[in-house]
Amino acid sequence: MKNNSAPSAFSSFEIRLEEFVDLEEFPIHDLTSPIREMLVNDCRKDLEKWGCAHIPNFITSSAVQKMRDEAFRLINDSRRAHKFVNPYLTEDDTTLPKDHPKRFFEERTSSFINSDLLDRDSILRKIYDSDVMVHFVSDCLNVGPIYRWAEPLGRNPYSVMHDGDYFPWHFDGNDFTVSILVNESIDGGDFEYAPDIRTPKNENFEDVKSVLHGQREKVRVLSLKTGDIQIFKGRYSLHRVTKTTGKEPRIIALPTYVTNPYLVNRPHHAEAFYGRSMPIHHERNLERLDDLTD
Repeated sequence: MKNNSAPSAFSSFEIRLEEFVDLEEFPIHDLTSPIREMLVNDCRKDLEKWGCAHIPNFITSSAVQKMRDEAFRLINDSRRAHKFVNPYLTEDDTTLPKDHPKRFFEERTSSFINSDLLDRDSILRKIYDSDVMVHFVSDCLNVGPIYRWAEPLGRNPYSVMHDGDYFPWHFDGNDFTVSILVNESIDGGDFEYAPDIRTPKNENFEDVKSVLHGQREKVRVLSLKTGDIQIFKGRYSLHRVTKTTGKEPRIIALPTYVTNPYLVNRPHHAEAFYGRSMPIHHERNLERLDDLTD
């Protein structure tokens, strides 16, 4: 159940960065640090080349343990999806050819612990509410300003995949996501993505179709470890998580950022991922700046 006593956000003085980042190894708070400058530059290069940046062991083991404990406390309240979805989370369009990407449906069985369920003292909420983290992610992306997402259900959820679960190929409705692996599955659970396969003005259906039907030339694979973070442009890169196996669930935290602080998920996107839509999803169901299918 939703923790109604939780504040909407932590203020900056309530957030101690050293609770979740080793500031000697990763001095993200020090804008004069050459270590920070090098880290940002490396992330920018990877994002420019691959649409994705990966920083191993960024989150401290103690913070990972706190997130793991929280996720396991809430795991029975996770919203489990068991439905067939296409990469755009839209309904089947029978006017299109049978091999069109919008008609490519796969079974999704993963779950989300929605953002409104997080504990009052959640370390994930502190990571998300940190202005220093927002600034650091913005610098790595070389995009600014960026904002925390107004989306009430998916702004910083946990994704959960149990034995045999699969998260099919899809595009994100938001601009940028930071992934923090909290618990590893025994096997599987690899992150696969086709970097920047579409642009704000071009769906590039032909290349999308080739990936969906097994062409691997454009696909990259990232095997995350606990404490790693990944900064990812998921609106433009087709991506999935391969099937997990074993009794340990794959749990990943997903702090999510946008360039428009007003927008939230479209109602159908919220319903597909998080189990329901809310009045805000209908009130703010506005046109996007790009021409892409959500």
